[in-house]
Amino acid sequence: MTKRKHYLTARRKKALEQAEKEADIITWDGGNNDFSFYKPDLLITLVDPLRPGHEISYYPGETNLIMSDVVIINKVVIADYDDIEEVRDNIMAVNPNAIIIEAASPLTVDDMDIIKGKRVIVVEDGPTVTHGDMPFGAGYVAARKAGAIIVDPRPFAVGSIKETFEKYMHLEDVLPAMGYGATQMKELETTIYKSDVDAIAIGTPIDLGKIIKINKPNTRVRYDLQEIGRPNLEDILSEFVKKHKLK
Repeated sequence: MTKRKHYLTARRKKALEQAEKEADIITWDGGNNDFSFYKPDLLITLVDPLRPGHEISYYPGETNLIMSDVVIINKVVIADYDDIEEVRDNIMAVNPNAIIIEAASPLTVDDMDIIKGKRVIVVEDGPTVTHGDMPFGAGYVAARKAGAIIVDPRPFAVGSIKETFEKYMHLEDVLPAMGYGATQMKELETTIYKSDVDAIAIGTPIDLGKIIKINKPNTRVRYDLQEIGRPNLEDILSEFVKKHKLK
């Protein structure tokens, strides 16, 4: 183990020990780019049937899948049946003991009237539509549902945002929210500022308006989770609380 790795391990151990003194439950949310630095008592992983095969072809996603106690297949209402079955088969192949939950992913739009029938640019989560290979996300789905005219953002792109479009050629109808540092966030802000549209549909997990200035009417779009059948997450978490004698 290198000196730096030893230092980081010691710091994480110290942070965990401090958290254990102050809380009954510790939650780790690693997103798509990490896995927990401690061994959890309950590990839940979400997989996407709109990208069948990705759950076993990327690191650390496959690692999370293999270690999971519970795997949620979301978006089952809009995904193709064969793709859902492919994902299910992949889960069973690498983690046959996992509990599988199916779920729909209904959309919530803060204010549909802002984008309804308007010319809009759709801003989506950067990693999802770049190296995640998705051509669109929640913002695009909501904009189509609202009857919006979706404008190609590429002519307005500047700096590294323009370079992102050149690298990820599958992107045409959405603007990836690239915000890796102050310069790139400013370039995203400028791209939106230059865009000749009526409104912005924002499908990012965070509230984009809190970190950049948006000079046009805009509304947030997000997926909710709606489990189908039993057991659901409430059942599993209730059993977890009972097992560990938590109040």
